[in-house]
Amino acid sequence: MRLVTDYLEETAQKYPEKIAYANEQDAMTFSQVHTSARRLAVGLIRAHIFKQPVVVFMEKSPLCITAFLGAVYSGNFYTPIDTQMPPSRIHKIVETLQPAVIVTNQDLFPAAKEIFGKHKIFLYEDLQNNIDDAEMIQDIKCRQLDTDLLYVLFTSGSTGEPKGVTISHQAVVDYIEWITDAFSFDKHTVFGNQSPLYFDVSLQDIYVPLKMGATTYLIAQEQFSFPIRLLEYLKEKDINTIFWVPSALILVANLKALGRVDLPNLKKVLFAGEVMPNKQLNQWRKALPQIEFANLYGPTEITEICTYYKINREFNDEDLLPMGKACENMDVFVLNENNELVTGNEIGELCVRGRGLSHGYYNNPQKTAEAFVQNPLQSNYYELIYRTGDLVRYNEFGELMYAGRKDFQIKHMGHRIELGEIETAALAVAGMKQACCLYDTVRSRIVLFYSGSPNDNELKEKLPAYIPHYMIPNRFVKMDEIPLNMNGKLDRVWLKSQL
Repeated sequence: MRLVTDYLEETAQKYPEKIAYANEQDAMTFSQVHTSARRLAVGLIRAHIFKQPVVVFMEKSPLCITAFLGAVYSGNFYTPIDTQMPPSRIHKIVETLQPAVIVTNQDLFPAAKEIFGKHKIFLYEDLQNNIDDAEMIQDIKCRQLDTDLLYVLFTSGSTGEPKGVTISHQAVVDYIEWITDAFSFDKHTVFGNQSPLYFDVSLQDIYVPLKMGATTYLIAQEQFSFPIRLLEYLKEKDINTIFWVPSALILVANLKALGRVDLPNLKKVLFAGEVMPNKQLNQWRKALPQIEFANLYGPTEITEICTYYKINREFNDEDLLPMGKACENMDVFVLNENNELVTGNEIGELCVRGRGLSHGYYNNPQKTAEAFVQNPLQSNYYELIYRTGDLVRYNEFGELMYAGRKDFQIKHMGHRIELGEIETAALAVAGMKQACCLYDTVRSRIVLFYSGSPNDNELKEKLPAYIPHYMIPNRFVKMDEIPLNMNGKLDRVWLKSQL
């Protein structure tokens, strides 16, 4: 396969009436996805939009995925925008991206018009009035390369400026080929999607069905507030595979839902996005001993996953779960401060090379040059690697073990967050003097130390205007003055001791 839409072309022929994607409101067969995506593409092609960013501003739904694919058929690349994201953050993304068009639906059109201002807006419903033009779409396909961008996902930036990670067709095809083989996904696989579609953990939920004729149920976020009802939904829909962020699995375990609903069809539980504690994982393993569990790791910049560990032995609650080994066609290695391979149990920075590497950050050559660098282990030809900023070491089994972040970036509730962005947002609140954000790894919570006139309640009310809900601190500590270290900087070491 060269383009991700090649998957859909074949599968729509094999399983035209099979459900591809569904939620509580809608269900779309592969034939319907194929037809609707191509109709949308014709509208974009007729507007002379090619190799440009297309923003999709829609709720998580089968229609939203179809809009992604329509953008791809038209020779463009897509960027999902969270409809609940603060307008100020959307404006920063749009400023960087400069999209050719916004695709939304009738229900969201008033909000889109207000947020995106003078940018061109197309309604999904209007685009469906086009007729599929095979010759037009084939002409576009002949001009597409597998190195062309498929999507740009925006992650948090330490300066308050979100970074757009660029991912190509070849990177996603390579990932889907690997994960399908590694976990034996097939036409009988039924995914229960948890992650938002603007978050890369949803990647296999979107694209494995296109390759294998599998089905994905898009689970509403509200369902995760009621674990018993959530597990009943898995049973009702015959969902046999879930790939969730650990926080969702932890919630189910902590609220004692496991064992209260029989799950005869569930066969695979995969997780990625943050550290999974063995305490809650052991509860899952005890309740469902016949299930395959796997820990997957990878930053957005390498197309979601670069290492994995199929859990094959027992762990104590306090043990750290291994990150495992490299995926096929990916190479991971650990460098010390001298850019040499670590030895023994020495801690170093995890670096990655392979087909899944991003092309860099959209419209941000400076950040790209910092993270995507020449492989220091060889100097005979041009070879880029990605420096993850994650500190790791090898255990006695030769498995990678997570040891923390090189900078202030964290993983929280499945999201990658730069603490500096939260500080930037806090300092934007009127009356704020100082702000220092730290992560309490023991309690898995974001803590904001601050000084100034606002109080905790005022910050909780005002911060959602600047940052998404998952970045709002879990604890606020107001101080008369944040102490400084000898260099005149905020004394983060002392503050860390106060967590």
